[in-house]
Amino acid sequence: MAHEELLQLTAGHAARFLNSLAERPVAATATIEELREALGGPLSDEGVDDADVVAELVAGAEPGVVGSQTGRYFGFVIGSALPASVAADWLASTWDQNGFSVVTSPAAAAVEEIAAGWLVELLGLPAGVSSGFVTGAQGANTTALAAARQHVLARAGWDVARDGLVGAPQIRVLAGAERHVTIDRSLRLLGLGTACLELIPVDGQGRIRAEALKEMLEASVGPTIVCAQAGNVNTGAVDPLAEIADACEATEAWIHVDGAFGLWAAASPRYRHLVDGVERADSWAADAHKWLNVPYDCGIVFTKHPAAHADAMAVAASYLQRAGGRSPSDWVPESSRRARGFAVWAALRSLGRNGVAELVDRCCAHARRFAELLAAEPDVEILNEIGLNQVLVRFGDDDETTREVVRRIQDDGTCWLGVTDWQGRAAMRISVSSFRTTNDDVERSTAAILEAAAASSGTLR
Repeated sequence: MAHEELLQLTAGHAARFLNSLAERPVAATATIEELREALGGPLSDEGVDDADVVAELVAGAEPGVVGSQTGRYFGFVIGSALPASVAADWLASTWDQNGFSVVTSPAAAAVEEIAAGWLVELLGLPAGVSSGFVTGAQGANTTALAAARQHVLARAGWDVARDGLVGAPQIRVLAGAERHVTIDRSLRLLGLGTACLELIPVDGQGRIRAEALKEMLEASVGPTIVCAQAGNVNTGAVDPLAEIADACEATEAWIHVDGAFGLWAAASPRYRHLVDGVERADSWAADAHKWLNVPYDCGIVFTKHPAAHADAMAVAASYLQRAGGRSPSDWVPESSRRARGFAVWAALRSLGRNGVAELVDRCCAHARRFAELLAAEPDVEILNEIGLNQVLVRFGDDDETTREVVRRIQDDGTCWLGVTDWQGRAAMRISVSSFRTTNDDVERSTAAILEAAAASSGTLR
């Protein structure tokens, strides 16, 4: 089959899927065993026609596809994918570009540089920061903390890139008690280990207590990294970044901001105040596949110290031909890498500055509406302040009731949301991150949630 015919056939399958979003259940309808049965079996000796391959994949996989492209997926902070970014991502696959360097793809290198520049301005970061496109917040946090490790040890007279960590000065890493788990994994990956982690007390919303951080910083000196958070994964709360910067000002501590989704608040005039002081940090992590709504996968790392960033990440070899311009591989841990910048460039061009702000504002408004509708019901408690796009909901007086409500909702398929533990209590977590979510989606999903709650308590609405 010719390329053009196959791509048109595939586009038809894709269009049919997107057109089915309003009716299809948000949860997957097939079990993992059923998917293995449909798609597995021994590998055939002979190949299969391309059109049949695509048809088999669609028929076998779609029942196992979770509806994160719908406006009623609230389980994790997962955005849908904007049409322009999907189209750009298709082209990235068609062009099959390795985003390693200017030599392997001048187009990919240029687009990443341009898109990163737009993001720096949009997010209110300082001019001249370095950047890199990685897989997600895990990759961004790890890359930023690698640069931080390089920088704070260099200040202490130690070159970790050359000499490693054996015999190096001990690094203190201070992070909030409600930090994201990717911080801990980053410390393990970087050879620092979680034993170096000192937990900063937090308030009832999970925000770092700046006065406690100041006391901890005054207690000892030495290479120090402070990990702050913009957007707690449960409550959406943002650490007091300006106060954290004040506490660190007299020290040489590196401030890293894990802003996987909360950093996007900076793009909204209405919510920009929540991240006041963010520009005073030394590094930042963000996900484009969250609130920017580009296809998986895409995270971005920024640092205020390009030299430390490059020292931690850059590679060189005699066969790696260089060309003029910024080489993406100097700023990320990957060599062979997808050209992620095309989808980000397309999303930003499609939305513009005002469109990104409106997307953030709309998701936050939907979160507030969820909270208002649910809080109006008896035996329903909202556990968090609705500052951004996260809502924590508890039903009844015991954990099991809340867990049962979530189980019923997931089985129902109208919407999909998850359960979490928040400060010792089970809670339903609603994350509103999709450009597709409408007021009708909120109303429809709320009705399904309340039906599940009524069924769980043994009554009918």
